[in-house]
Amino acid sequence: QVLFVESGGGLVQPGGSLRLSCAASGFTSNDYTIGWFRQAPGKEREGISCISNNGGATYFADSVKGRFTISRDNAKSTAYLAMNSLKPEDTGVYYCAATSGWPHGCPPVGMFYWGIGTLVTVSS
Repeated sequence: QVLFVESGGGLVQPGGSLRLSCAASGFTSNDYTIGWFRQAPGKEREGISCISNNGGATYFADSVKGRFTISRDNAKSTAYLAMNSLKPEDTGVYYCAATSGWPHGCPPVGMFYWGIGTLVTVSS
């Protein structure tokens, strides 16, 4: 099966931190842009961060800019999302996926190799 496997989610208090991992399973992700996406309860899936295949370009949604950092380790076919200063509105299921080239923004449309996600809950 060819997909990403997300991990690292959990329950955290407001102001806390988490680091999510996104490991490629059944393929090598080195040639692709990788994106992180979030789906909050009752809302559509949104792109929050993308990183280009060599890590030279990154994108962050305004809602997470300055708080989240994206990185990747191509030797491990794994991408990471470091989340700091977490807010209750960051709660949701976090997914990663890939696309070829560098998309405008970081839209879920056109992405592939979706995993099943990891749940992040920010609550006191």
